[in-house]
Amino acid sequence: MSTSPAMPADGGSGNIAPAAASSRTGMFTAAVHLYLYYKLRPDAGVHVARSRVRAMQAGLARHTGIQGRLMRRADDPLTWMEVYEGVADRAAFMQALDAAALAHGLADLLEAGGTRHVECFTEEA
Repeated sequence: MSTSPAMPADGGSGNIAPAAASSRTGMFTAAVHLYLYYKLRPDAGVHVARSRVRAMQAGLARHTGIQGRLMRRADDPLTWMEVYEGVADRAAFMQALDAAALAHGLADLLEAGGTRHVECFTEEA
């Protein structure tokens, strides 16, 4: 399961400082904030889904140093969002996130035909 289309590498690897120099360009890159949203299957079971996502986020935090947050839509308990802030190497993080989501079977929790949608934002200067 892929959570996003292919993204260009920001340079470097692992958890590096938010305003780190790219190893390929020597230019400074800003950290990105990732927002992933998706809709759960009605029969997925909120407790099971929460346990899987939190376990995935804990492993991801150990691997990348980025602690994710889990939220749900206020008017729809089946629409969830994961938030990952201060990601310096987007490509490496997305690779780790995709692997973690696959390892924890998150695709099995999604509504039929559903995907985990990814949005990336940076701070406005």
